[in-house]
Amino acid sequence: MTDPWMALEPGADPAERVRALRRAHDTFTTAGTVPRPVRSVVADSWRRSARAGVGPDGTASVELTDGDLGAYRAEHPLARVMPLVRELMGPFASDGEHLLAVCDAHGRLLWVEGHPATRRRADRMNFVPGARWAETAVGTNAPGTAVAVDRPVQVFAAEHFIRRVQPWTCAAAPVHDPHTGRVLGALDITGGDGLAHPHSLGFVQAVARAAESQLALLAPPGPAAEAPALTALGRDEATLRLDGRRIVLTRRHSELLVLLARHPEGLSGDELLCALYEDESVPPVTLRAELARLRRLLGPGLLASRPYRLTVPVESDVTVVERRLRAGSVTAAAAVYAGPLLPASHAPAVVRLRRRLADGLRAALIARRDPDLLADWAHAPWGEEDLDVWRALAAVRPTAAVRARLTALESELTVQPPEPAAPAHRAAR
Repeated sequence: MTDPWMALEPGADPAERVRALRRAHDTFTTAGTVPRPVRSVVADSWRRSARAGVGPDGTASVELTDGDLGAYRAEHPLARVMPLVRELMGPFASDGEHLLAVCDAHGRLLWVEGHPATRRRADRMNFVPGARWAETAVGTNAPGTAVAVDRPVQVFAAEHFIRRVQPWTCAAAPVHDPHTGRVLGALDITGGDGLAHPHSLGFVQAVARAAESQLALLAPPGPAAEAPALTALGRDEATLRLDGRRIVLTRRHSELLVLLARHPEGLSGDELLCALYEDESVPPVTLRAELARLRRLLGPGLLASRPYRLTVPVESDVTVVERRLRAGSVTAAAAVYAGPLLPASHAPAVVRLRRRLADGLRAALIARRDPDLLADWAHAPWGEEDLDVWRALAAVRPTAAVRARLTALESELTVQPPEPAAPAHRAAR
């Protein structure tokens, strides 16, 4: 296939491809292997879906309803281009008995519009406004996968990870903030097998570019308050910039905000207990007390419950590093990384995140082989005894000082423990 992001090559038989994909999907869900003819983009997505714990018989959950959904949509940047999206995609969706959908950067559907009968069928699989269609929630699907990989993509029939979605075909393209490059969400067209045509992918991509162009031309919506920003790398107590204030958080509040910022969909009380406390006997009232204190500190309206979640996006330096690593911007990621995440924290979820972030960045640095980046890591407090990084640095910058440090480090880390002394009665013989 000339373009791996398109579902069918010219001349392919859709019915035969559906049968082959169903066999491949069954093989993957039972044996964990991906046979041909599954495209690499779909195979990678299936693997991510499985690692995220998505089951093939799952369904989407609705996270935003009624007033919460309306308020969130009204404040979302893509609300400003919805008239253009409707003008360009609406007739195509209605005439073809398709749906147009718009999701945010977390895969939550904000608008689903189009042919009434098609909407009723889509309702049965919760393809509705407010539902979360992120790849980590429902597996491979065009809007969720488009924001996950930041690329326009088609998903055809049984390429969908969840079986109840496999009668559908969709094409989606991400929409970016024209000033920052940040992914704002994705535009999607969903319907029958006919959408596997290359034109549908090109069409939705063109509409996404038109939306970005209009966002660039529109005047700013007015003096908005500075977005909340969380700094948690290289410090035991995070700081939060909120409404012009700089708030130094306690260690527990730091852990809570790091986790809630990473989970805009929210976390239940039980999930937070497991994430924060090594001791399983900690009562829920302890957590509720911490959350009550945090709510008073943040002010009204920022921390909601059932599930516990932040009502506005909070950008953290952790997510910036992760986003830049996913984009392959290793230098930019290293520039933000000020040290391990909350290094004194023993909260299980924070410990896991701290290790994953550090391991991901150091692996990228070693693979990049940039001597300056490697030297910055090696001479930082957290990299002074990182043998793999020192070896990588010695390979690209073999100065006398680097070689001497590597030799000393290898000696220190590979020294054998002394043999135990012989018993006194044996020595006397």
